[in-house]
Amino acid sequence: MTHDQFGSVRRRHRDPWAARLLRGLSGVVAGGVVVLTAVVLVTAYLASNRDFPGPGAESIATHIAASGVVVGLQVFADRRRGGVAAMAAILILAVTGLLLWTQWWS
Repeated sequence: MTHDQFGSVRRRHRDPWAARLLRGLSGVVAGGVVVLTAVVLVTAYLASNRDFPGPGAESIATHIAASGVVVGLQVFADRRRGGVAAMAAILILAVTGLLLWTQWWS
């Protein structure tokens, strides 16, 4: 069997290591947002059962929305290559920064 018989098979282009690193970092950050959302939900549940003031509906909704956005963007970034994937990864970092700034640090 020769290599000529496989002429129609194309190799897929790999992104540079920096783009792969950025996508990996954004994946870890997206996972962290999901964990933070779980923490907020569990805290809200426990606080309501013990008559303790916990996170409000706005905080819960913001965390759930941010989780949905970053997970969707991460799936998009993992399925694309090049600048589009890098832009999605940067957006994940921006949404996470906005979530942390508005809900945790302010």
